[in-house]
Amino acid sequence: MKNIKIISVMSELGAGTRGSSLAFPALLTASLKLKSDFFNKYPVEEIENENHYLFNYDKNSFAKNIDGIIKIYARLSRKIKSICTNNNFPIVISGDHSSAAGTIAGIKASHPTKKLGVIWIDAHADLHSPLTTPSGNMHGMPLSISLNDDNSQSKINIVEDSILEKWEILTGKEKKILPENLIFFGVRDTEKQEDEMMSRLNLRNYSIEEIRSKGIQTCVFESLEILKDCELIYVSFDVDSLDPSISKGTGTPVSNGFTISEIKNILTYLFDDEKICCFEITEVNPTLDDQGNKMAETAFEILEKTISNIS
Repeated sequence: MKNIKIISVMSELGAGTRGSSLAFPALLTASLKLKSDFFNKYPVEEIENENHYLFNYDKNSFAKNIDGIIKIYARLSRKIKSICTNNNFPIVISGDHSSAAGTIAGIKASHPTKKLGVIWIDAHADLHSPLTTPSGNMHGMPLSISLNDDNSQSKINIVEDSILEKWEILTGKEKKILPENLIFFGVRDTEKQEDEMMSRLNLRNYSIEEIRSKGIQTCVFESLEILKDCELIYVSFDVDSLDPSISKGTGTPVSNGFTISEIKNILTYLFDDEKICCFEITEVNPTLDDQGNKMAETAFEILEKTISNIS
């Protein structure tokens, strides 16, 4: 039995819309509606947020709120390192996906000599950097941070040195993950610069069409075979990988997404692998939900089912 620790990251500094910092309270509300004892069974630790940076109305168009994100990254990576070093299993519930860079850094810091694999379930590739971003929203940049690759070959922005110096604080000098150890599930909304990076690095994306054609079990087993040399695997689940017909309670919904049962099955097969060491669920935004608290209820249902497979 794995000793599970829940980490709440009520930060939305990386998002382009407001409200995702309310994801954790929304999941708590969902658990109460379902009369679940989930949050009684598992201890919750909260990472101090820096949402006050939002009131600065950051004029930097290429790495918005990066000062606050650096602080969140440091706090979260330290917490994840502590949890993983003690052989516990962290479950991260985060407001926006920029936090995943801190999660990955913490896992790597806890086991610096071990090879880390990442399975990224998301509608987006999140491979931008300040040099390539069309929005400046840093929830689109965590994997470039972890790969320590700013994709300068596809540069479209002229970025101030002061911002690039802060970017290097996040990336560090070493890659946290290698391109061959990163696998996408369900990515279907990318910009040209990300497509170029995916091609250059030969990154693997299991499209929804491929998964439905070949079967979930086949694709999951193939992905785990690709990551067979990894000693640890982190799974990150962005709720925008789900189809918007389920709920629009996320900042960047994209059509033709997964069904709830498909996500449950993907996670069930993944979590049969003992190398899975951390799970993150992110980008629930209850303020955008057109069906009450439906997205948080769906996310909680998926979370509780996933945890039942490992506890």
